[in-house]
Amino acid sequence: MEVSIVSKAGTGLYLEGKCLVAMPGLQDGFFNRSVVYICAHSEDGAMGIILNHPAEGVNFVDLLLQLKVIEAEERPRVAGETRAARVLAGGPVDASRGFVLHSPDYSADDATMPIDAAVSMTATLDVLRAMARGKGPKQAVLALGYAGWSPGQLEQEILANSWMICPADSLLVFDQEYDSKYERALGAIGVDLRFLSDDAGHA
Repeated sequence: MEVSIVSKAGTGLYLEGKCLVAMPGLQDGFFNRSVVYICAHSEDGAMGIILNHPAEGVNFVDLLLQLKVIEAEERPRVAGETRAARVLAGGPVDASRGFVLHSPDYSADDATMPIDAAVSMTATLDVLRAMARGKGPKQAVLALGYAGWSPGQLEQEILANSWMICPADSLLVFDQEYDSKYERALGAIGVDLRFLSDDAGHA
């Protein structure tokens, strides 16, 4: 895994560190009722990780074995929090690549991209090795694949009322209460899903 997307934003016009919440009218399989954390956004496009769609049939420890992060005999020694971790379907692009969103208490030289004060992203195996040994970040989530937008595409989708923008916090990014993240993200901007129509405006 390699970090290949570098953020050039910083003007305040971009959405790093924010979440997108899919409007009800967005029926795409990957993005239906999705909450997407934006990792990079600039004039070159945008990249984000879907936070609330666990990958079907993917076990975190099995994935560590598959990636040769650990050997079979090490499986019983994998840190307890790591054994319990879920793997997310982060998006339709590069679905075989892994991206770890994590708290800033972990950093790998030239491989970790700070996104905001609470979240960084690392896309090398080093962070998984550290997690397997109980020496990784205090908070982390692994996603396979990501959501990507070409230059101007995300802005057009927002104008077309496909997405609302909401603040992100550590609970929304890192906790494993996936079934409630969509409603919680809407609640963070004062929106009640019961009153949200398919053609409602965006925040």
